[in-house]
Amino acid sequence: MKLKKASALTAIAASVLMLVACGKQAGTSTAASGGAATTSAASSDVIRIGFTTDMSGVYADADGKAGAEAIQMAIDDFGGEVLGKKIELVSIDHQNKADIALSKAREWVDQQNVTVLISGTNSAVALATAKLAAEKQIPFFSVGAATARLTNEDCTPYTIHYGFDTVSLARVTGSALLDQGLKSWYFLTTDYAFGHSLEKDTTAVVEAGGGKVLGSVRAPLGASDFSSFLLQAKQSNAQVLALANAGADFTNSVRAALDFGINKDMKVAALVAYINDIHALGIDRAQGLLLTEPWYWNQNAETTAFSKRFEEKIKRPPSFVQAGDYSAATAYLNAVKATGTTDGTKIMEYLKSNPINDMYVKDGKIREDGRLMRPMYLVQVKTPAESTSPWDLYKTLKEVPGEDAFTPVAESKCSLLKKS
Repeated sequence: MKLKKASALTAIAASVLMLVACGKQAGTSTAASGGAATTSAASSDVIRIGFTTDMSGVYADADGKAGAEAIQMAIDDFGGEVLGKKIELVSIDHQNKADIALSKAREWVDQQNVTVLISGTNSAVALATAKLAAEKQIPFFSVGAATARLTNEDCTPYTIHYGFDTVSLARVTGSALLDQGLKSWYFLTTDYAFGHSLEKDTTAVVEAGGGKVLGSVRAPLGASDFSSFLLQAKQSNAQVLALANAGADFTNSVRAALDFGINKDMKVAALVAYINDIHALGIDRAQGLLLTEPWYWNQNAETTAFSKRFEEKIKRPPSFVQAGDYSAATAYLNAVKATGTTDGTKIMEYLKSNPINDMYVKDGKIREDGRLMRPMYLVQVKTPAESTSPWDLYKTLKEVPGEDAFTPVAESKCSLLKKS
């Protein structure tokens, strides 16, 4: 009898120790997620937004922790609650690894009552997250990832592609360079989903415009040395060096191209460049570059007012990704308020039926494939003489309607679009 009691006590003690250990592990997991708000126990009394982005790698400046701060601004502007429930943000540095983002996002949805996912940069992460969101039937906003596959062959009923995409970059910037008579192209491409999509979509525009792609070379994400890649580009004798990369990869490859004098023989094309990249590169080096943007911080009085609020917190103006993070979170919370629910299917029905109007977009409509239809802007980096402040970097050359910038319905492979 005593042995049985001792065994029972031992089992109870072991259970208590296990519970304590699990509690510690859970606490470590929450802290490691980098949540912008303290995470409470999973509860239907709390509405949580899950945010994954690059916070320490090549895209950290364009989004990163400041992107999380932008979402928190949206939550604060909403009064911190909706439908009588507290709104919380959980976030993680995905380190540009889809498996890290996917594992954490699944945990959030299954265990922490996350009802919407927002992804900043990285196309591979966005494609993986889109599949999870479709499986869980919750909205997924992809703000900074560029691959057009998100609303084309890999579209889902729960994906919203909120920023630019590789088709719009190709059609706007690519067409502008072709109009200058630059017909022969060579690509320096970052070797993952985003770079592959951008090269493919730009090649289609170049060839449709009577141009020719003479070759390409692929560099790993986060490459430290671009010299061998640029040597191959120079040997192609192409007119255009098309940079199908972004973030630190973009700035490092431009610096190397200038150091090698490649810009004397080839036009350097910035197919993707965040304003943070241009600022880091310096206006002396970047002046004259053409690029495509969905949003610019001092475009008008409304964008400037938001940017001043953001700058008070972050000490610099926002990129279009960070502004998009704010807008996406606001659009979701408005949909929750209007529908009185967090049911993903009902939220998506509302979002696709009602235009989005804020400082990020006017009369923006989400197409059935999830593409946010909005104007895109061809901009050029100013000369030092034209710039009036360190972040006064762009002049707008052309506004391109969404119907002309993004994938036409007739060319889409998305099964959600009804083709005539």
